[in-house]
Amino acid sequence: MPEKKDVYGNIEGLMNHFMLVIKGLRPPVGEVYDATEAANGELGFYLVSDGSANPYRLKVRPPCFAIYQSFPSVVKGSMLADAIATVASMNVIAGELDR
Repeated sequence: MPEKKDVYGNIEGLMNHFMLVIKGLRPPVGEVYDATEAANGELGFYLVSDGSANPYRLKVRPPCFAIYQSFPSVVKGSMLADAIATVASMNVIAGELDR
């Protein structure tokens, strides 16, 4: 998006802003994975584009998802009462696990 001063200051900036809002961004055809550092690990985004304004596929990989995948192997052989303490020690954000 153009800067606010360009949108309000000249007609080219206003037209550029208008076209981006109406038509959206059109990324080139292909796929990309990019990640950034988050609080509990790597937050990743996988995007597949078909050249239109809407992505063909978009997947988000939250950091807690990979942490929670290790839960079965961590609690194997432990007592059932230890499962609650094990989940608490993993610092899992439950809202990220719905994927």
